[in-house]
Amino acid sequence: MTTIIQNLNQGLIRSMEMDKRVFLIGEDLLDPYGGAFKATRGISTLYPDRVHSTPISEPAIMGIATGMAMRGLRPVVEIMFGDFVTLIMDQILNHASKFRWIYNDNVSVPLVVRTPMGGRRGYGPTHSQSLEKMFLGIPGIRVVAINALADPGLLIESAIEDDDPVIFIEHKLLYSCQLLERASGDLLDAKIEQFGNIFPTFKINFSARPQITIATYGYNFEIVRRVALEVLYEREIFSEIILFTQLKPFELTPLFDSVSRSKHLLTVEEGTLSLGWGSEISSRVTESGLNHVKIKRVGALEFPIANSKTLEDKILPSDQVIKQAIYDLVD
Repeated sequence: MTTIIQNLNQGLIRSMEMDKRVFLIGEDLLDPYGGAFKATRGISTLYPDRVHSTPISEPAIMGIATGMAMRGLRPVVEIMFGDFVTLIMDQILNHASKFRWIYNDNVSVPLVVRTPMGGRRGYGPTHSQSLEKMFLGIPGIRVVAINALADPGLLIESAIEDDDPVIFIEHKLLYSCQLLERASGDLLDAKIEQFGNIFPTFKINFSARPQITIATYGYNFEIVRRVALEVLYEREIFSEIILFTQLKPFELTPLFDSVSRSKHLLTVEEGTLSLGWGSEISSRVTESGLNHVKIKRVGALEFPIANSKTLEDKILPSDQVIKQAIYDLVD
């Protein structure tokens, strides 16, 4: 089986084969290096005129890509580390996300910003953050996060075909993972439902009568499904996991259905807890009118992410913290 980074690479190649308007732009993309995490390895050899390595200037990269998109191309930007998306916020917030509206739908900005987010690799406070929540309140863009159930190659193809800007989040620890077999390993006894085909939401159910709904995305699913089995074995608590691929716009119907049955909701994310994705999910569940639902959120502590493994593990959500949150909700 191929790894997730290989799936991403193949998806990019397929998009470039099918559409000559697709260009890759970013730092250190050319062979033999092929990008910091090797997502573009081999592509500049196949398409030397459509892969462009740039100077170290994220604002320039994003500005060029926005112009390319407005002129009919479909650029895919690689921001080497997700922490550096702060440098492109002006181009996203004030330009790319607004031009379709400003010019009365006479232009579109079909670009993708790929970027690796997340910690747990000891990269320290400026190379380990999960900053995707910064984009959730910006109208006019889509935010997508890969996971091990949805083929990332197909996701990147769909993102490239979108006529509006897409922020494409890739957790670093997923790169070396393989896509999950839906009828093997710890998912053998789980019922998996998929909602939507382009940027799907998954419902992973270990019982027809779940006692708790766990909403999560990205690499967090690797931890959540492990904990879900542990609480099942230890205390016979049945979980239903709602795994989101699209973080924005919010499509919450599968979540509402699950919570209406379980009456308990836990959100799990790797970004800091305050004003995060879980806060928005919790608010929307509360506003939906579902009665007697108990809610708890798990996220990173309000600290910069440390270099040392001991401190990094303390700051980021752990198996034990998630497990305790489940027990606190259900017991």
